[in-house]
Amino acid sequence: MLAICPFWTIPIFLTLRIETKKPEIRLEAEGKSPVPMTPPNIVTLFRIATAPFLIWILMHTGPTASWLAAGVFFVATVSDFFDGYLARSYDYVSTLGKFLDPMADKLVVTTALIMLAGMARSPHVPAWMVVVLVTREIMVTGLRAVAAAEGLIVAAEELGKYKMTLQAIAIHGLLIHYTYLHVDFFAAGMFILWLAMGVSVWSGVDYYVRVVKALTPKPIATGGKRAVI
Repeated sequence: MLAICPFWTIPIFLTLRIETKKPEIRLEAEGKSPVPMTPPNIVTLFRIATAPFLIWILMHTGPTASWLAAGVFFVATVSDFFDGYLARSYDYVSTLGKFLDPMADKLVVTTALIMLAGMARSPHVPAWMVVVLVTREIMVTGLRAVAAAEGLIVAAEELGKYKMTLQAIAIHGLLIHYTYLHVDFFAAGMFILWLAMGVSVWSGVDYYVRVVKALTPKPIATGGKRAVI
């Protein structure tokens, strides 16, 4: 006769094999490319590509290199207007373009300013002015990222546009550097750069105040009634 042992005395070996399959991520957005290479975005990428050329040109001194650098910066400045015109006129607005366009502007401007401050020729742009201008751009970009993370879009004011215009004019003069037709382009560029720095700091403080005000939670009004005695 077979002896039946209790089931808990029988060693049970159970091997579980769990197979996991990584989900396939398909970047299909109803026939749209994940990276929309629209004409405005192509122009913006071209503007970004001018930054290395500026670095290479400004490693050399002399009138020829100065005019060549000013020409490259002028093309980059004009392309900023051109990609905005294409995006507005032909409805080429994209999320990638909204990210790339301001980044390209800041990249080209900061590249030119840093190189101008570090050039061997004299006179040159004071390094502390470049630090102030670049710090302002970094802080505003950080504030914009914080606001976007909270779902807030704080639009740029006219001050920001004035700042960019003054910086572009100043950098053109500083890149040319030398005196032509009795015009000292470096002195004129430095004068406009002082104005640009003032407007830059002013617009940065204004943007900071508006972002903090938008992020500050508003107190909830309680409509309680007084007890009648």
